Amino acid sequence: MYRFEHLVGSLFIAMLCIESGAAISCYECNSAMDKRCLGDENNKLTNDLKKDCSARQTPDKKPYTLCRKIKQVIDFEVNGLQPDSRIIRTCGYEDHQYANRCYSKSGFGGRQEVCSCQTDSCNGSTAILASLALVLGSMIAKFQL
Repeated sequence: MYRFEHLVGSLFIAMLCIESGAAISCYECNSAMDKRCLGDENNKLTNDLKKDCSARQTPDKKPYTLCRKIKQVIDFEVNGLQPDSRIIRTCGYEDHQYANRCYSKSGFGGRQEVCSCQTDSCNGSTAILASLALVLGSMIAKFQL
């Protein structure tokens, strides 16, 4: 009985950490145009970069339900674009296959690492994804003992 009570309590705490995906706000910026978008120690993300994504829809009427952070690298000149690297933060939509995950894409002349998450302003850093993994990992470890 003691383990069941802890499991219920831990699940309740985990549910408090997860926000609904129906109305989400995300940082929207491109470091090629605004260095604050880098979000590093010299360039801080500010509240004016946050946008409400809930009113937006894709051309086929799908709602925006997640935030994205894209690290884009152009290795050599392609189609007039000079070698460069940038961070793009935006609202997004995708199949659940990529929700709360990162994946890489590459092509001629460049590559991208795309990370998505489903809580407000989570594309500001990877800290929220790491903390969610820590909470879930701790819960699993606790019940293995």
